[in-house]
Amino acid sequence: MDKNNPFENALSVVEAAAKKAKISAEDLEHLSNPHRLAKVTLHLKRDTGKTQIVHGYRVQHNDWLGPYKGGIRYHQQVDLDEVKALALWMTIKNAVVDVPFGGGKGGIEIDPRTLSKKELENLTREFVKHIAPIIGPNVDVPAPDVNTNAEIMAWFADEYSKIIGKKTPAVVTGKPINQGGSEGREEATGLGGFYVLEELIKKMKMKKPITVAIQGFGNVGSFLADLCFQNGYNVIALSDSKGGIYEPNNLGFNVESVKKCKKDTGSLRNCYCQGDVCEIAKKGCFISNEELLELPVDILIPAALEGVITGKNAKKINAKIIFEMANGPTTAEADEILNKKGIIVVPDVLANAGGVTVSYFEWYQNIHKEKWALEKVRTKLKEKMVKAFDDVWATHKSEKVDLRTAAYIIALKRLTSKPH
Repeated sequence: MDKNNPFENALSVVEAAAKKAKISAEDLEHLSNPHRLAKVTLHLKRDTGKTQIVHGYRVQHNDWLGPYKGGIRYHQQVDLDEVKALALWMTIKNAVVDVPFGGGKGGIEIDPRTLSKKELENLTREFVKHIAPIIGPNVDVPAPDVNTNAEIMAWFADEYSKIIGKKTPAVVTGKPINQGGSEGREEATGLGGFYVLEELIKKMKMKKPITVAIQGFGNVGSFLADLCFQNGYNVIALSDSKGGIYEPNNLGFNVESVKKCKKDTGSLRNCYCQGDVCEIAKKGCFISNEELLELPVDILIPAALEGVITGKNAKKINAKIIFEMANGPTTAEADEILNKKGIIVVPDVLANAGGVTVSYFEWYQNIHKEKWALEKVRTKLKEKMVKAFDDVWATHKSEKVDLRTAAYIIALKRLTSKPH
């Protein structure tokens, strides 16, 4: 197995869980191979008048539980193996939280920071034209992911509606609220993760203050950091793509001040905020992303990109708990090392499933022409996330396996129990 291949990593977990769950060889074969791999060539017309060739992907992994479901990312390093892994994780994730979706994922191999808004819209609409025949509200429902947002989803839904000749908001989720989006979608991944985190703390009988380090300060990382700060956790380290800040006395940062400072200045380095006043991080308090992963904290939350905890650095991890808010942040080799060290890993397919759960709520509202209030969304999200955590924890105890294997056992049993 290629230890750096995310799809091979994902398959290794499926295979281990399949043995425990007593899944048939035939079903395992099905789950090891995506139903459809679509690679499209897009002709992007640049503002200069020149045309650029860009590659796009849509992987439809499995639809045994319902329509394929998963985000679309715009990133210069998108490739087929990454998208295949992400699609498989979506199949598992949707089964873990028990929503009636299968797994899919998509991506366009481009750095969106190099595009004007007009070029970004043109690229999105071009992509929709290419994949329209294989998507739809009851077939495959995309969503935002890395570097995509509500506005891009609005373009997506509009272009699809034009192609098929009728307004079809349910073709994507993560849309603006005034265009069929759901209340609570922006906060959903972070809030869903927080509900799981609080349940874990109860099960482990941990007392606050609890120290937390979060790698990644985008929508998910910053929202979860804020929730932790507001609820008595000491957030002592935060980072973005350029590095991070560390408070070595374990008192933690005022995350609300950090968020405002980051928005105003553009750099976390300027945002060493223990109260309302922020300053530039001094020597030893401005750290790299790699250093953040090795800090002695109660909870380490990777909330950026995949593959950051590896066989090389797993031995240096000093956290008691790793709480995966990114997709696939821990390689299979690292997982083995962490389990031997007794570090609890809460897997991505549970921890960050709040996003797809509220995506399901949005899709349901679109299909049934309903509009839910924010409190209803939050209540239903909490019910789903707490139930998923309880199921995984119970399987972890009864089967004497780590939490990741427990989550996959539940998912595989749900997947194979339906007619297919």
